[in-house]
Amino acid sequence: MSVFLPQSEPFSQLVQQLSGKPVLVLGHRRPDGDCIGSQVALTRILRSRGIDARAVNADPIPRTLQSFVGDTPFYGPSEIGASECLVITVDCADYSRVGESLQDKFPEVFLNVDHHVSNTQFALHNFVLPEASATGEILAKFFFDSGYECDQTTAEALYLGICTDTGQFCYSGTNASVFEVCRKLCESGAEPSRVAHELYEREKPGRIQLLQKFLASFRMEFDDRVCVGSIYEKFYQETGTQPEDTEDFVDYARSLEGVELGVLLEDRNGKMKGSFRAKEKKYRVDLLAKCFNGGGHACAAGFNVDSTIEEFYPKLIQTIGEHLQLVQEGGL
Repeated sequence: MSVFLPQSEPFSQLVQQLSGKPVLVLGHRRPDGDCIGSQVALTRILRSRGIDARAVNADPIPRTLQSFVGDTPFYGPSEIGASECLVITVDCADYSRVGESLQDKFPEVFLNVDHHVSNTQFALHNFVLPEASATGEILAKFFFDSGYECDQTTAEALYLGICTDTGQFCYSGTNASVFEVCRKLCESGAEPSRVAHELYEREKPGRIQLLQKFLASFRMEFDDRVCVGSIYEKFYQETGTQPEDTEDFVDYARSLEGVELGVLLEDRNGKMKGSFRAKEKKYRVDLLAKCFNGGGHACAAGFNVDSTIEEFYPKLIQTIGEHLQLVQEGGL
């Protein structure tokens, strides 16, 4: 009988169907801790059961996450032929999140494991649990319920995913069940102190300089209820940093007293990436991001548009204003 999730039994049955078939575990562009952690863990569990599984990403593994991979096989799109493989995605709300090269090469998805409320259910089999704090939490519960043994690397990868997607256990998705799973992961070898050190105590001077520029860019809107920070492409050149170095910057915008919604805008080659963070679920920033063909969670979402920050800004503010009005009227 399942201890954590009723979906664990059908998940275990699907794993049995993978036997004898090559499997690719795909994550999203600009992978974060939950993406990499979930890929590492699922790939290792499948390989421990004799399944030829490999993790594939369109983008490189961020520097702060590389120590959590161990000997897990990771590949780029050009290193994988368009052979008949079963594709599993983790932490992807929509299949386009894996990147065009992988989406074109592997148009069909066998299994989709995710926790985004905006997930489009794009696979043959979909295990989407929006109530979960992280995809790593879902996988950990599947593994424990199914009796799969997690080695230290697997346990730590799952803990990594949960730790990062809960904002170090600060976000509203953190509950007793999350801590129970983390307790079991620690019993399997996960070391919270090592995870914290790798994530938060290895800052590059350039990243701190980039953060300074981001903080200095803050624009307060709607009677200081909304804080918008911007990262321009020249900032990367001036500080010797990369787009991956903006991870978690948006939380600084949200953290200000009185701010209900924090926004990060990133300008790159005439295109722009946006991130929303809200302090309460009632703001449904996944619906706000959907206005720009994005998505995510009730308190955390993102989008991409073909525009520059300054060109897009008036439309952004207008849309946020309309969204806040709907929130106030209870119309979401």
